[in-house]
Order: sequence, then structure tokens, then C-alpha cells
Amino acid sequence: MVELAGLSPRTRELMDIRIEQLARSIEVFRPQGKGPFPTVIQLHGCGGRKPAQADWARAAVNAGWAAITVDSYAHRGVSRMEAYATICTGVRFWGRERAGDLYAAMEWVRRQSWANGGRMVVAGWSHGGWTVLDALSLAAGEEARSATGVAGLPDEPLAGLVGAFVVYPYVGPGCLAARRGLRAAVNVAAIVGGRDHVVGGGYSRGALERMATAGPPVEVMWLAEATHAFDEPDARDLRVTYDPALTARAMEQYATWLSGVAAPQPARH
Repeated sequence: MVELAGLSPRTRELMDIRIEQLARSIEVFRPQGKGPFPTVIQLHGCGGRKPAQADWARAAVNAGWAAITVDSYAHRGVSRMEAYATICTGVRFWGRERAGDLYAAMEWVRRQSWANGGRMVVAGWSHGGWTVLDALSLAAGEEARSATGVAGLPDEPLAGLVGAFVVYPYVGPGCLAARRGLRAAVNVAAIVGGRDHVVGGGYSRGALERMATAGPPVEVMWLAEATHAFDEPDARDLRVTYDPALTARAMEQYATWLSGVAAPQPARH
């Protein structure tokens, strides 16, 4: 068990509770071998974890990364219909609150012998992208603990982070990152669709390109013909069109980005 320096036994227990809750439904995808592997943490959209997440995880594995998919709803008992009615509409569970799940998942990865906890990427789709961006915008320490409701977060919950990848992320009202920027000095890439009428493709592109960062500017990968959730064969929204060709292209971009932008840098002597 990893010790979290500077935290009381009570707050360590609270952190472990969140980790234990999430760990029940975490799905792990790993390359062959013992590792340790650089690891991607994937967060689903507002409708919940769907089969497409496994396809993205396998793309990461093909690039030499381990990947985990995190289900934020299973331990909370949130049904698909409830998620669409209350979370997709913004009534509850905003990105800054869900960021606690991401921080806890990162700590879970640090505890795994097969994972390289010093080389992690966080990835999110739609609401999950909102969550990733807000997690990167929250100040370390008390602000992160207060915003997420996880009192046992380490002082630097993003330790080991080397990059972030978001797909059709929500960056509208309520998104902290859109107005505060990102404090983590890591590479950030986004896939945005030109026909995305759910979060607004053009609006999202502009917000991401203008987003203040502590590192390089956000790299926006523009798919002009893509709608929201273009990668989901089972999407049930008239504004969404599944496109297998665009999906394959986007997953290739994901794997290429993991292999290049977020790859380990040569040591300096």
C-alpha cells in the first residue's frame, strides 16, 4: 500500500474508499509482458461506459501502453436513463466533482506492479473530457480536495502525469478549464468534430485553442465531418452519426499521439 505523506489516517481511509469503489469495475488492458507499462486512464462520457471504450483501449495497447477504463456510475448505482436525464443535462455531477474519480484512479495505477506510475496519460470522452480538463485546472492541495469531495487526495494528485487526450470534450458553461486554464505543464491533445451539435464543434475548437496552459498550447485535431460520439455504434441520439472510417482515423491519431507526443523523452546528461 502506498503511503500518502502528510495525510492523517482518516483521510487515507477516505481515499482508499474511493479507490476501492472504483476498482470493482475497472477494466484493464495490457500489452504482453510484465511491464511496468506507461498507462492511460480512460473516462467515459455522460451516458456511461460503453463497448467503444474497449476499442480505444486496445488502440492504446497496440501503441505499447496499458489502458484502464473507469466506470464512474457502477458504484453510484446510476442507470443509463438516469445518467441521460440528470448528468448529460448538467443537473448534477459536474466535471470538477468527477475529477475525484480521476485522481483516485491515478493513485490506483501508482499501486499496480505492472504500471509505470511515473508515466500516465488521462483521457476522456465528452463529459469525461470535461472531467479531465477540470482535473488539470484545479489547484493542488485543498482546492482539489474540496472540489472533488475526496478529503484524502495527496498534495499533488497529478503526480506522474505526462499528457492528456480528450475527445469531443464539453468546454461550455461550468467548465473550470475554459476560464482558468490548465495548471499542469503537460502535452494536451483534443479531437473535435465539425458537425458536433451536442457540445458545439466550432465553439469547442475555439475554446481549446484559446485555453491558457502551463505547457504547450492544446493540440486540436479537427475532424470536419465528425458528429458527437461518432465512435459509438450504439449511439441513440439523432444528432449523432456513427462513422467507422472516422473512428479508425481517430484511434490511429490516439495511438500515434501516445507513441510520439507522450513518449518517454531521452535523458539529458
